Amino acid sequence: MFLYNFLNSFKHYFVEMAPALAIGFLLSGIVHEFIPDAWIDKHLGGKGVKGVLWSTLIGTLVPVCCWGCLPIAVSFRKKGASLGPILALLIATPATSINALIVTAKLLGIKFAVYLFFSVIFMGIVAGLIGNRIKVKKDIIDNDGCNCHEKDPNSSKVISAKKNFISRVVSVLKFAYIQMPKDIGKETLLGLVLAASVGSIMPIGYLVKHYLRDSMGYLFALIFGLLTYICATMGVPLVDALLKQGLSRGAGFVLLLIGPITSYGTILVLRKEFGTKVLLIYLGLICSLGLILGYIFSFI
Repeated sequence: MFLYNFLNSFKHYFVEMAPALAIGFLLSGIVHEFIPDAWIDKHLGGKGVKGVLWSTLIGTLVPVCCWGCLPIAVSFRKKGASLGPILALLIATPATSINALIVTAKLLGIKFAVYLFFSVIFMGIVAGLIGNRIKVKKDIIDNDGCNCHEKDPNSSKVISAKKNFISRVVSVLKFAYIQMPKDIGKETLLGLVLAASVGSIMPIGYLVKHYLRDSMGYLFALIFGLLTYICATMGVPLVDALLKQGLSRGAGFVLLLIGPITSYGTILVLRKEFGTKVLLIYLGLICSLGLILGYIFSFI
């Protein structure tokens, strides 16, 4: 019985997500190919309010997960970027993406996707502005080691100039349908498996219906999101399955918002680069803002 329910549930989610993922991958490839790295570095690396705004807005468009944005954040740190833009980038980049927004709109509705997008922007800006007020020790650039994170500001322009239209289209398709599946393919498949499992195992539905309602649902979403890494795209079918089992919309929103931001990689890198104090402030902001935004969403 379980296997039959699992396969039916898995098929349902796969059919629902496949077209959305195909479109999202293509858009990610276009963003990756036609937005120069030098332009991103220039605007995301800025200090002050302007740097935070650029980091937040552009971070929502960069087609990488939280693991992919870590080397970018570290490179900004090495170049002397302030804490604010880095925190904004670490929140905005993994919490939403073109893929995630399309899939969210498909499974959870347009209202859910729009609210998620603007919540991520709001959270990134708030965390960035607070981060700018925190005094941290400036990092020292190591010119003797490998400068693998440093880029020639003119290199992307030179490479782009040498490419003809066909080669750029090939590059878009290669990134979209080869690189992106490598980056998030396993996580997305795992998300489908988890979603199908949640929809098939009766005890989980029983727990959600009888014990994880109202405030307990928010507590479950918060703890589960902190302890388990869920990429923005992978988390959508999981949240959809939990909602169908009785979890409140607000709690589901909290899980989808917090899960992608709090990977173990992000936590370890923040502690190493900025210290325990900054890490605790970062986690505190995410938890408090996530719960507040989720609670507000339950009334919309």
